[in-house]
Amino acid sequence: MYYTVQLEGETLWLLADKAVYWPARQCLLIADAHFGKASAYRSLGQPVPQGTTTENLQRLDRLLAAFTCARVIFLGDFLHGPGSHASGTLGALRAWRERHTGLHLTLIRGNHDKRAGDPPADLDIEVVAEPLLMGPFALQHEPDAHASHHVLAGHVHPVYHLRGKGRQRLRLPCFQLGSRVSLLPAFGAFTGGYAVEQDNDHRIFVIGDHEVWPVR
Repeated sequence: MYYTVQLEGETLWLLADKAVYWPARQCLLIADAHFGKASAYRSLGQPVPQGTTTENLQRLDRLLAAFTCARVIFLGDFLHGPGSHASGTLGALRAWRERHTGLHLTLIRGNHDKRAGDPPADLDIEVVAEPLLMGPFALQHEPDAHASHHVLAGHVHPVYHLRGKGRQRLRLPCFQLGSRVSLLPAFGAFTGGYAVEQDNDHRIFVIGDHEVWPVR
């Protein structure tokens, strides 16, 4: 369900649901939820699946039930685009928010948030510019190094290709932990991915079969 790592003297749990839990701060970190992405595509006439926002919120509910959370911080790209303001998407988000009125929500603006606009005020989400400094970490959307803090970021949607004999290849979402910058996988369903590689400066942790696995 999760894999425990030490980073900058802090204990972090890498979750199989593509998020990070910071137990010392009772905080859940989520990158690239892209709520309403399918709605945005349908508004452009593209035939894409329905229900992705509901599925994402159900996964988020499972995490909130499993871990003691006082705060959720979205590392950018909360809404996908202007088409994400569809009534169905916002209705689902409002219903979810009503079930979690005591939860402190923070959004660090990402590139998609700048196009989509801030979430509606009634969702009661604190919206800030990057970086948000917490402890030893600079919480950001863009994975740009910070002068004094270790960066935890999204934007890239990292995936890793496991290769086997017979030319088998498995593409899995992953966490990439570096010496100065670390990447979270995209939380949202219906998102693409950018292939990353392991080297001496990075540790890769792939997500598969509801577990998190270090790549040796």
